[in-house]
Amino acid sequence: MAGDSPTLIGAWGSPFALRVKWALELKGIQYQYVEEDLHNKSAMLLQYNPVYKKVPVLVHQGKPLAESLVILEYIDETWKQNPLLPHDPYERAKARFWSRFTDEKFMPALMATFSKGAGEEQEKAAQEVREILKTLESGLEGKRYFGGEKIGFADIAIGWLGFWVRVVEEILGINLIDTESMAKLNAWFDDFLDLPVIKECMPPRDKLLELNKAFHKFLTSSST
Repeated sequence: MAGDSPTLIGAWGSPFALRVKWALELKGIQYQYVEEDLHNKSAMLLQYNPVYKKVPVLVHQGKPLAESLVILEYIDETWKQNPLLPHDPYERAKARFWSRFTDEKFMPALMATFSKGAGEEQEKAAQEVREILKTLESGLEGKRYFGGEKIGFADIAIGWLGFWVRVVEEILGINLIDTESMAKLNAWFDDFLDLPVIKECMPPRDKLLELNKAFHKFLTSSST
């Protein structure tokens, strides 16, 4: 038995906390959510994540876990219903591969693009993002979802991109998701983000837009 209901410490604008929310909701797990102010970090966050001091943190039976992909695996192993990772070892390995690819390759490239003002450097970084997204599309292998006919671990780990990248596109005035050359990836984003359990957890787009406009202004002003 999984025991006591877990507590999720998150922030509404964090895609990494959103991953954990999605996993908990898909599993049908009752949990307590604690919203964290990342500009004034709470004693609770610093107690439970003294190493990284960031969200998300999952606290279960008094034991804290940090890092969203680690938390997803813990949730999947602790609550067996509606498994997120495939049964087949090779498919499990691929799900982990594409999830880590997103964090290790895509995130740095997106931040490099987002932190630059308009110009040659931004366009060079943006082109790297497009190439990474095209590579990511190959992971679908003609399937409806990364998890096959239903969403799974990799979908939860990657799916937020379709929402956040479009916000970044609007702020920067550039195109990153090419609907023609990345038609399969674009269709997957739309399909995934339209699922009721996914939509219900999404932050308001206008609020996320304003948050990231301010963040972009801070990044570009501090680099000049």
